[in-house]
Amino acid sequence: MDPKKLVRLSNIIGIIAIILLVYWVFTFITIEVFGLKVFRKNLTETFYISVLGILALMVGALMINIMFNLTRIAQKHNKDEQPTKNITYAGWIFLASFPVLLAILFGGNYLTSKQKERSLEESARSIVEANPSKSDFLVDYTFDEAWIIKASDILEILSKTDDNFPHVSILVRDAIEEEPVFLGFSSHYYGSLTDSIQPEKKSFIRKTSQDERDYLNSVFDGRTTDYRYSSHNGRYELFYPYAKGKKCIVIYFSEYQRYGKIGS
Repeated sequence: MDPKKLVRLSNIIGIIAIILLVYWVFTFITIEVFGLKVFRKNLTETFYISVLGILALMVGALMINIMFNLTRIAQKHNKDEQPTKNITYAGWIFLASFPVLLAILFGGNYLTSKQKERSLEESARSIVEANPSKSDFLVDYTFDEAWIIKASDILEILSKTDDNFPHVSILVRDAIEEEPVFLGFSSHYYGSLTDSIQPEKKSFIRKTSQDERDYLNSVFDGRTTDYRYSSHNGRYELFYPYAKGKKCIVIYFSEYQRYGKIGS
């Protein structure tokens, strides 16, 4: 092969490799900094394993340096012209590709979040529609150990029958010494009706943010029946209200997901 063509081919291969590695670093930093969940498990793990490519970046940089020096020598010897316009255009295209890649990553994270919202909302609706007797029992809240144990058993069964809500609990509004509080009941209750020590409300207090308190108060005051969904850094939460008559509960789902939904 002609040495000039060999140098040119080597330059093309080296530049492509460097560009791909730059994209990798940019994608990795963006995902880690913003906590984006874009790709499925297998694709994500494959992507992370390619961290070894960073080492190849260092070797590639050295190779590119040598290649360009060889090119300069060849161009000087053969009096070749420098394709400055083509390099300028390629540089602008390269820079413009980063906003596009950023949009793709955030778009993938958004699609993952919306898909999780749909699955959680469908799961919440199935609890209400497919288990009317259980739903009616849960909404008929009274703070006594019999209700707590029965509610815990119901939530445990539901958690084991649907992959979409591994963590589900019931939120109610109550009061302790005339101070309004929100109580949360999950499947993790191991009391017994034979226990002499009765449960205390303060043991079930649910910590909430101001936004969550505002939403929950609007639900229990009857001002809204809409569910509330939020996602941040792979954590997904759904508050799903259910009312019957004057009584109301909120079914709360939470899940942490390390991976996204795009890929295989």
